[in-house]
Amino acid sequence: MQIYEELQARGLIAQVTNEEEIREMVNAGKARFYIGFDCTADSLTAGHFMALTLMKRLQMAGNQPIVLIGGGTTMIGDPSGRTDMRKMLTREDIDYNAECFRRQMERFIEFGEGKAIMVNNADWLLNLNYVNLLREVGACFSVNNMLRAECYKQRMEKGLSFFEFNYMIMQSYDFYYLFQKYGCNMQFGGDDQWSNMLGGTELIRKKLGQDAHAMTITLLTDSQGKKMGKTAGNAVWLDPNKTSPYEFYQYWRNVDDADVMKCVRMLTFLPMEQIEEMANWKDQKINEAKEILAFELTKMVHGEEEANAARSKARAVFSGNTDNAPEVAIDETALTDGKADIKALLVLAGLCSSNSDARRNIQQGGVRVGEEKISDINLSFTAGQLREGVVLRRGNKNIKRVVLK
Repeated sequence: MQIYEELQARGLIAQVTNEEEIREMVNAGKARFYIGFDCTADSLTAGHFMALTLMKRLQMAGNQPIVLIGGGTTMIGDPSGRTDMRKMLTREDIDYNAECFRRQMERFIEFGEGKAIMVNNADWLLNLNYVNLLREVGACFSVNNMLRAECYKQRMEKGLSFFEFNYMIMQSYDFYYLFQKYGCNMQFGGDDQWSNMLGGTELIRKKLGQDAHAMTITLLTDSQGKKMGKTAGNAVWLDPNKTSPYEFYQYWRNVDDADVMKCVRMLTFLPMEQIEEMANWKDQKINEAKEILAFELTKMVHGEEEANAARSKARAVFSGNTDNAPEVAIDETALTDGKADIKALLVLAGLCSSNSDARRNIQQGGVRVGEEKISDINLSFTAGQLREGVVLRRGNKNIKRVVLK
């Protein structure tokens, strides 16, 4: 199976232009492609995984990645999928975030002469004269078409500022610049970026002619990526100082049963033959698939030693010493959206008298899962975890093993 066909088999392709041209170029290792990352924080998140692993896959097949750090576009902020305007960052903040991104990306992508390169669009966007920019590219954009773009729809409901309206032009200019400066012939991004990315292709065509061989845009689907980067309202960071390797492992270990194989296909480098075999796993084997997913991604980000440690700790935490633990059986009615809240479980297990009592015990440090003290009052457990059994402790002497039957 060649790389383009593998991307399709893994569910990574959503929309393309010039598919046959793309297929031929990617399979021949002749794509010089870019993916953009706006520096809105000082760490990448789990939501960036799809783009990072895509670049790695394509580089392994002989294609050359151009990592575009959005030092310039971050000063405006992408309105795609937003109901409000992003917080404005200073140039110093953006530069610091960009350097953090570089260090994390080096775990995925090989940089160097003839390999991947990293560029920052601040180097060209911040030096543009606004009037000259309008004269150079303004006539290439139809306001009517821009207003119909998917990336602006949500913002239009509450009011789209002219400040944000310029984002499409700036992103389009990136592709135009990279095509001329670096011979970049392809761009990848989330499917919510389709309108912005088409703008870049059209700009190249209009400015450089229909025979300019940069008419190829491929979009990987971003619907799963949207579900990735956050849990319980907090981002899952790649920086171990913000999300520990154990917390990172647990995030992937706790993905919904319905999503686990989708994540394995899209994000791991396991052979497709092994993945297809895993796709037939059911019941308890689903938990094994989740362990494999969590281990593979933790190893990729934090190294094999940390991944092994996280897996061992997770197994110990959720099993604990159950020799003398009374078992409490629960059924599906105890679950909400396939999960059970720890406060409700403490009440069902008879360890706490009410949700408020459970909350108070957690906040006071009196609750453990297995051997680990719990401080997150919103912690929940999947059906798969509960089928294996979760050991809950209140204080030193009260212990119950909760099992979903």
